[in-house]
Amino acid sequence: MQNKPTGRRAWLAAMAAGAGCALALWGGAPQAAYPDHPIKLVVPYTPGGSTDQFGRALADGMSRQLGQTVVVENRPGAATMIGTTSVARAPADGYTVVLATNGSMVLNPMLYRKINYDPPKDFRIFSIGAEVPLVVVTNTKVPASNIREFAAYARAAGGKLNYGSVGLGNALQLATEMLKTELGISVTHVPYNGSAPALSALLANDVQLMVDVVSTSLPHIKAGKLKALAVTGRTRLEVLPNVPTVAESGYPNFQAATWFGLAVPAQTPPDVVARLQAAAAHVQKDAQFRTTFSALGLVVQPPRTQAEIDRYVEADREHWGKVIKANNISLD
Repeated sequence: MQNKPTGRRAWLAAMAAGAGCALALWGGAPQAAYPDHPIKLVVPYTPGGSTDQFGRALADGMSRQLGQTVVVENRPGAATMIGTTSVARAPADGYTVVLATNGSMVLNPMLYRKINYDPPKDFRIFSIGAEVPLVVVTNTKVPASNIREFAAYARAAGGKLNYGSVGLGNALQLATEMLKTELGISVTHVPYNGSAPALSALLANDVQLMVDVVSTSLPHIKAGKLKALAVTGRTRLEVLPNVPTVAESGYPNFQAATWFGLAVPAQTPPDVVARLQAAAAHVQKDAQFRTTFSALGLVVQPPRTQAEIDRYVEADREHWGKVIKANNISLD
């Protein structure tokens, strides 16, 4: 017959039994530290564009910081709504992230009558990775080299000029409507299915004006086929140092840019969000990362606190909401 444990042995036995009971109550072994398997970054755009390039570079850098692979999955369609909706419905565990943009998080909910997610309710945007200033371009047949000259030319044309865009309700088209109002000109909207056909129409002088993301217009500008009249951001761009902002050109209240960021389902645990946020911030501060995307006309943003991110997005909603309301734009 064994003796009952006494003294220190009895205390250790009691502690072991208590720990076993606790583990049983918790449902087994303790939870593994996050992340313990690969993370998926849904990019709601087709591969190859500047948005996709930015998402892939961010995923690569975050993989190194988190010690787990961040796998990019392209899920384009329905003006980003297919991919974005899939993340809104995903488990809120930090293993599914979406590349959030001004279009998906700000414009779509204000433009579309039918949309299957509500950004403030369904998402936590935890990073603003880059701003994407736009460039105002015209072709070489238009006798204007700056914004003021184009405004005078448009007024003399008496409403006969056209502007191209990649479709109704996106940031490029809305920025052009803002610009028309600011310049006091009448120019007819001609939508195209993508940037390439819109730029082809501009080069052919079928349209005389376009507000475009810098990365797609830049090769034509450098080749002398298009003229950059102004950039729409707060400051001049490193890739177009001699092109003034619209504000510098005599319209101080004008500013327009889109942005890329990261978001997870709203109920994702705060400690998990903090890990992801810290990893993204580390990549944003990397000199090579900043240089790479500056060359494409993107302005990589300094890391922001969650409160600053929330204020940034809310200000963006207010800014674009005024444009949408003023132009009475609504999409099915």
